[in-house]
Amino acid sequence: QVQSVESGGGLVQPGGSLRLSCAASGVIFRITTMGWYRQVPGKQRELVASIGSSGVANYANSVKGRFAISRDNAKATVYLQMNSLQPEDTAVYYCKLSTNAVDYWGQGTQVTVSA
Repeated sequence: QVQSVESGGGLVQPGGSLRLSCAASGVIFRITTMGWYRQVPGKQRELVASIGSSGVANYANSVKGRFAISRDNAKATVYLQMNSLQPEDTAVYYCKLSTNAVDYWGQGTQVTVSA
């Protein structure tokens, strides 16, 4: 089993920045890919960014050049640095930790971008 705790969400003005963190515990050596997803009411959850165990990152087109994902394997933590935030980035952000067999989801953290 893998558990995760997310932090770093909140209210920010357009153009501002936030940094999300997701700290894993449990059977962390089995984690391969770590990622961030987001969801707004009435829409499907969508991939924001993911990073493999080798450090190769993948981004949604809508966040390329503004968001950066990173991971600290020693701390079993994945980060999402979000810059130049816009109102359309408002959503609940979830981290997903993947092993070869199972995906584990965090509880979600609200990000609201508003003047």
